[in-house]
Amino acid sequence: MTLERIQVDYLARVEGEAALKITLSDGKIKDLMLNVFEPPRFFEGFLVGRRFEEVPELVSRICGICPVSHQITSLQAIEDALGIEVSQQTRDLRKLLALSQYIQSHSLHVYMLAAPDFLGYESALSMVEDYRPVVERALRMKRLGNDITAAIGGREVHPVTAAVNGFTKVPSRKVLRDFLLRLEQAKQDALETVKLIGSLQVPDLTRDCEHVALRSTNEYAINEGRLVSTKGLDIPVWQYRNHIKEKHVPHSNALHSYIVGRGSFLVGPLARVNLNFDRLSPDAQKAALETGVQFPNFNPFYSALARAIELVHSVDESIEIIERLDPVEEDRSFEVKGGEGFAITEAPRGVLYHSYRINDEGLVEAADIVTPTAHNVNNMEQDLREYVPRVINLPEEEARLKCEMVIRNYDPCFSCSTHFLRLEIKRQ
Repeated sequence: MTLERIQVDYLARVEGEAALKITLSDGKIKDLMLNVFEPPRFFEGFLVGRRFEEVPELVSRICGICPVSHQITSLQAIEDALGIEVSQQTRDLRKLLALSQYIQSHSLHVYMLAAPDFLGYESALSMVEDYRPVVERALRMKRLGNDITAAIGGREVHPVTAAVNGFTKVPSRKVLRDFLLRLEQAKQDALETVKLIGSLQVPDLTRDCEHVALRSTNEYAINEGRLVSTKGLDIPVWQYRNHIKEKHVPHSNALHSYIVGRGSFLVGPLARVNLNFDRLSPDAQKAALETGVQFPNFNPFYSALARAIELVHSVDESIEIIERLDPVEEDRSFEVKGGEGFAITEAPRGVLYHSYRINDEGLVEAADIVTPTAHNVNNMEQDLREYVPRVINLPEEEARLKCEMVIRNYDPCFSCSTHFLRLEIKRQ
């Protein structure tokens, strides 16, 4: 038996810590483990006993890139538990806040994390000499997303104004309308992004895989909707735990999510576009069709294109919301009564689930949080099992890059800090 080991020390452009170990026997996969060794962070544990008002700010610390998603999802779950129905203004401001996060997060992933793979560069910085206008375009959109988040949420990272039953402070109509010109300019940047990403040659990894996302009857679902899938799942949010379970695997600190009776599934921009193409703005649909790429599409390498398409939609819907909004301070008072609440939103990386049980004193008795990457880890392994045999005979460096690209399709957030992947391949 011949044993061969390939090891890579660092993978840039993913969030968190993970290792990939592949063992081959006679050219076939004997074992494949995506080991998320990031230690548990115990958020669900230390939320117990806290006042419900503290939860949104605490859970925003789960992620430095998606704090808005954790805040909005926790707020909606708490309001569901307390029996609070928020105003249309609050819904609009939360949607605009979420869209601002899409603009900043998608710009970051498409240009800084994914584009270097497809254009043959080590990083976005190394692209500057040949693609300076492209990198500047990315920075403009990222800056715009951050600025809108700060205008509504009080600051760019871990915003502070979103609260139970509304906002502690709302932006003026003038502050919001001052973004219209920049959004109009960003529209052209977003359309150019679709053209660029849609023109790239991507590997084929099409496989039969269930895609899961929110869907609404009247809008592109981000903060509200039913949970649906490409294989017939169609449930209200409160039924989530009846259909989606998690299991522990020895090689990973991240639980593996699965749909009861079926298996792994994919969440994120590709699932959203596949399941909600008809809810995209007309210009986002037109831009998608002009690429020639067909949707629904089950090749995860088109996830970057899906993000680019969502950039166009995010700009369009942001303009639409700002043009009709004239925010006023609202009465946020409510009666505290115990209950259990559930919420699902679409974070930029995919389906995010929060639920809380709150007692009559307003203290959290139980918390359940499942992030997009936790939903996707199981599916990442399934993608790799399908893809590795196609690339395993390539030169070591090229095979490693291809495996990394499969993982980067998901824009995973294994934690929120260190960027590290150890890839080990054994041939027996």
